[in-house]
Amino acid sequence: MPQQSSKENPLFNEITKHLLEDEKPSLYLNGLLQDSRFSQYPFKMLYDLKGTKQSPEHHPEGDAWNHTLLVVDTAAKLKELSKNPLIFMWAALLHDIGKPRTTKIRKGKITSYDHDKVGEKLAIEFLESLVDDHEFIDEVTNLVRYHMHILFVIRNLPYADRKGLLKKTDVREVALLGYCDRMGRTNQDKRQVRKDIEQFYHIMTK
Repeated sequence: MPQQSSKENPLFNEITKHLLEDEKPSLYLNGLLQDSRFSQYPFKMLYDLKGTKQSPEHHPEGDAWNHTLLVVDTAAKLKELSKNPLIFMWAALLHDIGKPRTTKIRKGKITSYDHDKVGEKLAIEFLESLVDDHEFIDEVTNLVRYHMHILFVIRNLPYADRKGLLKKTDVREVALLGYCDRMGRTNQDKRQVRKDIEQFYHIMTK
């Protein structure tokens, strides 16, 4: 557990327990929508994922909350592959926290440009209001910042920050979170997803 000192928050502790112990944390998390604490700051940043629309082409599973629940459940199955399951599971939960602020309709398409960068800032604000462990905050929020980089790297897109990724994160952790992110969609080809993750890992470690 992160060092919480004077900021210890019961709901943060509850969520942490379910993220680490539940086979399907989504069952608990979905119930939080009815908990008044979850609609208050800072948890409202997550609450607002409910109803945040996503492109039906890329996210047929529905809104950003449905997607997040699928990602968290996938991560729960794979968390023992992470070097730090606590950091990994919180990154899975917070990875799209930037979408409510960035989602717009452009030329008839639903987009969420820069939700990774905005999400990093919001995740820092979220966690700093709850815990005092800055190493924990840095590691979680760096994964939020770089969770889109599998796509950026394998497509050689100009906004791929490879140096920053290598400096601030562990490539294996980004790859694992990226796999969960992709598998948190209901239209994914698992074989293609694995191929993309392997390509990303090869490029970043060669």
